[in-house]
Amino acid sequence: MPIARSLDDIDHELLALLQRDADQTLSALGERVGLSPSAVQRRITRLKKRGVIARTVVELAPEATTDVILAVCVVTLDRESNERHERFQQRLLAAPEVQQIYMVSGDWDYVVVFATHGMRQHNEVTGRLLSDAPNVRRYTTLFVLKPVRTGNALPTRQG
Repeated sequence: MPIARSLDDIDHELLALLQRDADQTLSALGERVGLSPSAVQRRITRLKKRGVIARTVVELAPEATTDVILAVCVVTLDRESNERHERFQQRLLAAPEVQQIYMVSGDWDYVVVFATHGMRQHNEVTGRLLSDAPNVRRYTTLFVLKPVRTGNALPTRQG
């Protein structure tokens, strides 16, 4: 059974609140869901142990960084096999400039999001990871002009 199906309403509500702002105090969370701070802490600990909460990160404001270029690349591999996909994925996973990797359906095989400092670094990184990759047939880069909405929140239940 998927983990999400074994969560109760309070778990779902806590997860929604934490995905919006994980910096809330246990007291504030408890007030929102009707639990004591210690009960909230126990639930969060349980959700982490079960793998529901994978990690807690800090999201930087775009204006706090300088010269950062966000680019979305769509990539098609030359010849497809599980081994070639695995090698391509490992190559990307090793690069700190790669923010997100999605294997997708349709005309493209992957969507890759890069964050680099300036065009020089972007060209170096995409050259190393995509242009020089033995199994990349083609790729197209879309540069982000303005982030309109960003986030990683996932729904925890249907309906």
